[in-house]
Amino acid sequence: MDVRLATEADALEVRRLIDGAMLEAGDIEARIEAEDVLVVTLERQTVEGDIREAIGGAIVLEYPDDEQVGSAETDPSEGASTSPARHIRAIAVRRRRRGQGLGTALVEATLERYGTLTANFDADIRPFYEALEFDIERIAGDRYRGQKEQS
Repeated sequence: MDVRLATEADALEVRRLIDGAMLEAGDIEARIEAEDVLVVTLERQTVEGDIREAIGGAIVLEYPDDEQVGSAETDPSEGASTSPARHIRAIAVRRRRRGQGLGTALVEATLERYGTLTANFDADIRPFYEALEFDIERIAGDRYRGQKEQS
């Protein structure tokens, strides 16, 4: 399993994955260009016996106000990004790959890359974010908001 930034060539597969999960992620191509899409890849064997890379999951990010794309600044004394936290717009893992740690790998790699993440989610997804040790608060009805900083 490997997590990497998505490329233009991944756009269609990422869109299929997000659509298959019945999620809305906006303009996938623009998100890929802004380096706001990561994919988790797995090796799979084709009928011919070749080993190929297959996308098992994807995470699509945005800034909370979605007006900050491309505006990250760096503190020259520390070399760290001073941009606001990224927000998880959508995260999806192929149904047959769920429960195998792909979603966790996506979130952990995203935390390593960006430092802080936020997410809004429904009650049925709460156990996933709790297991990742997000700070969680109820925002309305069965909706929650979570935040985690890289530790």
